[in-house]
Order: sequence, then structure tokens, then C-alpha cells
Amino acid sequence: MASTLRAALIAGELVPGRVYSAPTLAKQLGVSATPVREAMLDLVRDGMVDVAPNTGFRITALTAAELDNIAEIRLLLEVPIMGQIAAARSSERDEQLELLRPLVDSMIEAAERQDLTQYLATDTLFHTRFLALHGNDVAVTTVQRLRDRSRLDGLTSVAQAGNLVESTREHYAMIDAALSHDRPAMEQLMRKHLGHVRTDWAAPSATSDA
Repeated sequence: MASTLRAALIAGELVPGRVYSAPTLAKQLGVSATPVREAMLDLVRDGMVDVAPNTGFRITALTAAELDNIAEIRLLLEVPIMGQIAAARSSERDEQLELLRPLVDSMIEAAERQDLTQYLATDTLFHTRFLALHGNDVAVTTVQRLRDRSRLDGLTSVAQAGNLVESTREHYAMIDAALSHDRPAMEQLMRKHLGHVRTDWAAPSATSDA
């Protein structure tokens, strides 16, 4: 439940500044209010939402500068780590890489039907499993938290324009770069991929401070 709500928040389906009650969210998701309330409290602890007394939960907003800082840290962490994964050689690692392909298949299916909550939940799973191949759990946890703090409100427009599938195929290229041990290609690909976060995947208002 928490992963579903995180993905909905990142995708902009939960609007910053708006207050949501647990029963309302539960009705939308077709579940009971208790797991929704527990999941929202997890998001409160992570700073993604605030408690609105006697009302529900208010979605926190991030400034363009905050999103820029998140994107910068992700570049500093993920580009070299993914490069090191590509440079490594291990038959066991290669088997684990191949297991990531079905996740990309699922992401493309979600993109085609414009199910952004499912898309982002699967995207997070893909990237955290990929990064985990490096063997640094702290790095994986850090990137997970940075992803949770991001806002990709522009994904809706990208999906509606039919362009999300194309960028999603970059995930296949990541797997191929790692299997071919092409570190430069992987690092270049990751810079391009993470660049989407502050360009076409971000809402126009989030690309610069007001």
C-alpha cells in the first residue's frame, strides 16, 4: 500500500497542498481505511506528507531548487555506481540482469495504458534491484529515498503524447550495457535517463523557481 501511494504522489496523482482523508483514498483504491492510514503515516515519517489535524493528510510540495538538488545527488550516486555494475563480470550477476527484463515489459505495458502509479512502482523496483547488484545497501536506500522525494508531474503529459514508451526502452539499454560490460555507454545512458527527471518528466512549473 505504501509503495502504491508513494508512486501516486510522485506521479502527481496526489496533488501537493491538497488534504486527503484516509477513507477517501481507501475508497479510490478499493481497500479499507486502516492500511491506507498506516501507509500515510509512513509517508509522514519520510516527510512526504503532513498530518492535517481532524482532517487527513496534506501532500507536501517541493520547490524547483529542492528537486534540482535531488536530481544532482542522484546523478552523483547513480552514474558511477551503474558504471561499476557494468564493468563487473559475473555469470550470477548476468542471470540477475536478465531477470530485470520482465520488469521493463511491465513498465511498457503500464505506459501504454497510462497507469502511472503502476509504472512508477515498477520503475522503482527496477532501479533499486539494478543498483543492489553493486552490493551497497546504503546507496540503494539513499536512492530510494531520493526517488520518493521527487515529483514527476509531467509524466501524465508525456504518457498522453505517447512518448513515455520510448524513454522506457532505455531500461533495456541499461541491461544490455551491463551485459556487454560497456561502462562508458552505461554512464552516458544514465546521465540521459536521469536528465528526464528535471526536463520532460517534470511539470513546467517545477523546472524553474517562481
